Amino acid sequence: MLTPAEWRVVDMVRHGLSNRQIAQRRGISVDAVKFHVANALQKLGLARRAELRTWRGVPFDSALRKQGGPDMVQLGEIGQIARPCSDIGRAVEFYRDVLRLPHLYTFGDLAFFDCGGTRLFLSANDGPVGEPSCLYFRVADIQAAYDELRERGVRFENAPHLIHTHDNGVEEWMVFFTDPDGHPLALMAQV
Repeated sequence: MLTPAEWRVVDMVRHGLSNRQIAQRRGISVDAVKFHVANALQKLGLARRAELRTWRGVPFDSALRKQGGPDMVQLGEIGQIARPCSDIGRAVEFYRDVLRLPHLYTFGDLAFFDCGGTRLFLSANDGPVGEPSCLYFRVADIQAAYDELRERGVRFENAPHLIHTHDNGVEEWMVFFTDPDGHPLALMAQV
């Protein structure tokens, strides 16, 4: 029931971006973002923007809808490690040209490399670069894993949400939480 533009904005809200950040990334005005958020809230029967963070909607045409999951959630290998950097261009040159890691792609101020099957995710960061890395655990069924871990007491920051659709149609879904020390963790699924 959401338009494609509303889905893109809702996914960015679920990822924790502000209206200003969404406007900058989408190349639209802040008023346009507010318009899409208001329409989505009204269509979904939600009262506040914050409720979008935990809304579990999945687009009708998403591969996630067609996925059947295992009975028991099993965390897989670490799929991705996030590292902040102060200058994405300089970081890409270092990891690609000096370390010679296979460069997967760069998207704005985000860059991805292959580290023997574990993806390294670099993001330009305006703040201090000493923050802990985020560990991303692969799961076969992100919705089932989310439900089971919530039952075990995990408090998630948001609901599973679409992060990126690759050119080949593979969708990246993620959901974020923290360990007891507040270090960032995530579940990730490719469908």
